[in-house]
Amino acid sequence: MRYTGPKAKRARRHGMNLYGSDKYDKILQRKPYGPGKGPRDKQHGRPSEFGQQLREKQKARDIYGLSEKQFHRYYLVATKVSGQTGDALKRLLERRLDNVIFRAGFARTRMQARQFVSHGLFMVDGQRVTVPSFQVEIGEVITARPQSKMSPVFAPILAAHEKYMPPNWLKVDAAGMRIEVAGQPGPEHAEQAIDIRQIIEYYSR
Repeated sequence: MRYTGPKAKRARRHGMNLYGSDKYDKILQRKPYGPGKGPRDKQHGRPSEFGQQLREKQKARDIYGLSEKQFHRYYLVATKVSGQTGDALKRLLERRLDNVIFRAGFARTRMQARQFVSHGLFMVDGQRVTVPSFQVEIGEVITARPQSKMSPVFAPILAAHEKYMPPNWLKVDAAGMRIEVAGQPGPEHAEQAIDIRQIIEYYSR
C-alpha cells in the first residue's frame, strides 16, 4: 500500500480520513504521523495562529474536494448573506449536489458522488445536471436517471443503505433512489471536524 501519494500525505498531515475511502483508514493505522516524520520524531513548538488557520482551511478544502478558487468564492458569497458568515459557508458547502448525493447515502465518498454527477447519473426536478457544485434548493427533487438505477455500481451502495441515517433536511427514498430537499442544512449537519471559525479568521485577515 502506498503512503506517499498526495491524498495519503494530506490524510496523514491532518491525522484523519479526509476522503472517506477505507484505504485511508488503513494508511492512518499503519502511519498515523505526518509525512517526513517517524514514530519517534517530536514536534518542536506549535504552529502559529496563522498556520493553524491555514491548515484548517486546507483540511476543509480537501474534505469537500475544492480548489482554492472555489473555496474562496464560497467564502465571498457567505459574507454577503445575512447572519453568521460561518453558518452561511457551511450551508453553501452542504448544498452542493455532489455533497447531497453523498449525504443521502447514494455514494460511498464525496469523490464518488462528484463522479456520479459529472457523468450525468442524476437529475434535479427531471433535468439532467452534470455540475457537482450545483446548489440545491428547498423543494427540489433529485433522482437517479432510469438507466442509471440499473448500474451495478449502485448495488453494494444500496445494500448498505439500510444501516444509514441521512440528515433530516433530506427525505430519502432508497428504493426509488429519490431525494427531496426538505429544508436547509443547519450548522450541526456540516462536517464537525472543521473549525469554521478558524477559516473565517484566515480569510478576514
